[in-house]
Amino acid sequence: MPLQSPPSTSALQRSNAYWDAGQKTTLLSCVGRHVTVIGAGIVGLTSAAALVRAGWKVTVIDAGPGVANGASRGNGCQLSYGYVAPLAQPSLLPELPQLLFAGDAPLALHPRLDIAQWRWMTSFLAACRRSVARRGALELLALGQRSREQTELWIEGSDAAALAFGRHGKLVLLPDAAAMATAQRQVDLQAGCGPEQQMLSEMQCLQIEPSLAAFRGRIAGAVYTPSECVVDSHALCIDLEQQLVKRGVTFKYETAVAGFDLDRRRISRIHTAAGTLPIDCLVLANGVGSAQLGRNLGIRIPVEPIKGYSITVPVTDVARAPTVSITDSSRKIVYARVGSKLRVAGMAELGTYDLRINPARVDQLINATRHAFGDSVNVGLAEAWVGLRPATPDSVPLIGRSPEYDNLYLNVGQGALGLTLAFGSADRLALAMTSLDTSYDKSRTVVSAFSIPKKL
Repeated sequence: MPLQSPPSTSALQRSNAYWDAGQKTTLLSCVGRHVTVIGAGIVGLTSAAALVRAGWKVTVIDAGPGVANGASRGNGCQLSYGYVAPLAQPSLLPELPQLLFAGDAPLALHPRLDIAQWRWMTSFLAACRRSVARRGALELLALGQRSREQTELWIEGSDAAALAFGRHGKLVLLPDAAAMATAQRQVDLQAGCGPEQQMLSEMQCLQIEPSLAAFRGRIAGAVYTPSECVVDSHALCIDLEQQLVKRGVTFKYETAVAGFDLDRRRISRIHTAAGTLPIDCLVLANGVGSAQLGRNLGIRIPVEPIKGYSITVPVTDVARAPTVSITDSSRKIVYARVGSKLRVAGMAELGTYDLRINPARVDQLINATRHAFGDSVNVGLAEAWVGLRPATPDSVPLIGRSPEYDNLYLNVGQGALGLTLAFGSADRLALAMTSLDTSYDKSRTVVSAFSIPKKL
């Protein structure tokens, strides 16, 4: 059973807002050139859209049977442009023992006998310095603002209701005075760089979102971002696919990449179960799978999986169910109203590729939802999902050309912010590939300071 009904083609009455915005960025140098994008999740699909808009011919390939088979299918559905702080924070270090070794901790580590994982963890700990976290937050805010602009252009040309798009704001609930003080510092850092944010008391939270009555006495206050949005990621991916097909993009599913042919500093062909494909330019946008493809190419792409869970439950009482998006920071759980359903997502299990659903984790989400919102939702009909989010050590994605190959580009590492950052990341990728972004330094091939690919 699908998590959310996809939009029907007949229901989509479109403008050309997104495509018209690309008229100023199309260069004759890329018109008629071909790019193959590996990955049909939200990042790969938006990459394809931005490249089509810039004049490229595009083929999208994916190992799965269709779009959004990985982290894009059942994620938290929040477009969180104003709350993009990196996972690696100085405040996280003293919490690590409790978070990592408590059986029901929202953050868990699954160590492997893999030097790449331990190298990633070392970089992650180094990224917990205040200066690195600050730099990462500002990078992500800038990328988030670019993504907001591009996402809203796409939504303007779509049936927003069919995509369950809503602009209801977001409350990040904070348990105590210490958490409030930390959040205040983050709000101060972001002031002028992102959307408007406010620090609210518990009473003000309840006035904005009365369904939070069960949290009375459990929170000190919250960060409120009035402009934050939600969208059904799966429906958005289907919408992207439909429009890209109309614009000539070729999709090849169940096409896992098995190997590469190299010609000095260029990738000339890729080998798949469906045959060999010639390559003009190649974009890796397949999330956690990019690390293995990098190893096949002899380069290190420091992306680790963060396993996350979600449940989707029907709303049974519209008046008492939440409308504003909620993040319970103490439990690391997010709630988003997606049409007639509530999406509940949480947990971060670092380092595992295991896609089996742990019933105990699902029970945590069900119990938290029942406690928070009672019978305004029907947790007895919860649909469970699990996915792997691709994370860099400092949470800043890799976007741009690989130093090792002249025709290999990366768009990976958005972590839990894949939906939020997808359109902005794609726009930056397309501008990098067409050399039109005057702020883009070609010598700086990726964004992340900790995540520059290196030869193995």
